This record gives sequence, C-alpha cells and structure tokens, in this order.
Amino acid sequence: QLQLVPSGGGLVQPGGSLRLSCVASGFNLGSYAVGWFRQAPGKEREGVSCVSRSFFTTRYAEFVKGRFTISRDNVKNAMYLQMNSLTPEDTAVYYCAVDGPCDDEVGPEFRSWGQGIQVTVSS
Repeated sequence: QLQLVPSGGGLVQPGGSLRLSCVASGFNLGSYAVGWFRQAPGKEREGVSCVSRSFFTTRYAEFVKGRFTISRDNVKNAMYLQMNSLTPEDTAVYYCAVDGPCDDEVGPEFRSWGQGIQVTVSS
C-alpha cells in the first residue's frame, strides 16, 4: 500500500512559521522527485516547490522564494516544507506529492498525492 501521511498544518499569525511533513510508506521516497502544492478556496492547485530525484534541480515558485525551503530525509522516508515569514496570501490547503516533473517547473503531473493539510495565516 502506497501512502503519504501529512502533518504540521494549523493556524499561525502573519510573520510566523510552520513546518509541514509527509511520511511515505510502501515505497522508497528517495527514488523519486518530490513536490509541494497548495490550493486556496476558489482557485486552482499551484506548485510551490520541488526537488528532482537526483537533487540536481530544485524549484521554487516566485511567491515563496526566500521564505520556504523544501527538504527530505531518506532515512526517515519523509519530506518537509519549512515555511517562514508567512502572510495571509499563503492560506491554503497544502499537498505533498511524489513522482512528477521538476526539470523546468513544478509540474502538475505527479502520480502520488498525500491528503491536504490546512494552513491558515491570520491575526
């Protein structure tokens, strides 16, 4: 059974930080490119960040550069998104994903997805 189990969402004040995690089971996370996406109410899902399977390419959406950091731990079979300097515009449901394009952009065609995690940034 292939699973991606997320954690780390919640409510945070503007300027605060959150760390999202996804733990994989049933497959080796280190064999694939990994990515983070988000979807705000009434909007389409958009790519946030990704890392290629070889770590040669790391991509960030322009709206998170300098604030978010993607990483993964192959020993723990987990992936992370550290989010700093959060703003209300970052409010969305966030998703981790595995096995998709990360050469030129954070592509939408990832094959495996975790459940959404709500992130709310509000004072």
